[in-house]
Amino acid sequence: MRRVVVGVSGTPGSLAALHRAAAEARAREAQLWVVMAWQAPGGELGSRNSCNVSALAQCREAAAERLRRILDLAFGAGPAGVTPAGLTVRATPGAALVDTARGGDDLLVVGAGSRALLRRLARPSVARYCLAHAVCPVLTVPPPPLQAELDAVHRRNLWHLPLDTRELAP
Repeated sequence: MRRVVVGVSGTPGSLAALHRAAAEARAREAQLWVVMAWQAPGGELGSRNSCNVSALAQCREAAAERLRRILDLAFGAGPAGVTPAGLTVRATPGAALVDTARGGDDLLVVGAGSRALLRRLARPSVARYCLAHAVCPVLTVPPPPLQAELDAVHRRNLWHLPLDTRELAP
């Protein structure tokens, strides 16, 4: 069975990728797999020293609950024509998506992420990892226009610049 695999994190970009993946799943008559990657506090090296089994179980439950909230936020009663299957994976986001979308007839959908220089330096690009390592086609979805507006508000707050309310209305 063909699958459309999409990674989510709750950001506006991942929600745009989720909606695009649902549309692709409907068009291809494929299953929609929604993947939420999670890691132990402090990463994998930190979990070897400090995390016990109950802490890891709590992290897994928190990731599953976050995935449920994201699916409720994105679809409410559910997208018409496709039923999403949620999957939480303990791994880095790129590795979790590439490992899940192993079939040659799968389609992997990822958000393109922020193009801001500092964010690219601070966090590795999941989309670039998937493009380099996936064995199936990868569809990257650009950030929604709302993301640019949110980034502008964040910069304004960072630099303590006043907000002009006329900018909010079209």
